[in-house]
Amino acid sequence: QVQLAESGGGLVQAGGSLRLSCAASGSILSINMMNWYRQGLGKQRELVATITSDGNTIYEDSVKGRFTISRDNAKKATYLQMTSLKPEDTAVYYCNADWIQFTDQAMGTREATDFWGQGTQVTVSS
Repeated sequence: QVQLAESGGGLVQAGGSLRLSCAASGSILSINMMNWYRQGLGKQRELVATITSDGNTIYEDSVKGRFTISRDNAKKATYLQMTSLKPEDTAVYYCNADWIQFTDQAMGTREATDFWGQGTQVTVSS
């Protein structure tokens, strides 16, 4: 069973920092792009940051210079370091992998696309 699990969310004051982690579990062979999305209350889910398999990164304009995405391919994990947090950063943050290759005991090598974690709440108080 392949899963993505986020951790590291919480309550922080404006100007503070948090580091989110996303670990993939299961018999995973390869992960392509890994992304962090967020969804504020009453808002649409938005893409915050992307990191490719070879480490190239893309950021949404409002987080540039404040957030840093990274990944550890050996650990099948991605991280989001968030600094200078603002109340408008308050949201549920979701980890996403656009393509995962894994092994299944019954069916051998398989692929899955658009894989999501359950999300972790980040609340920034003013």
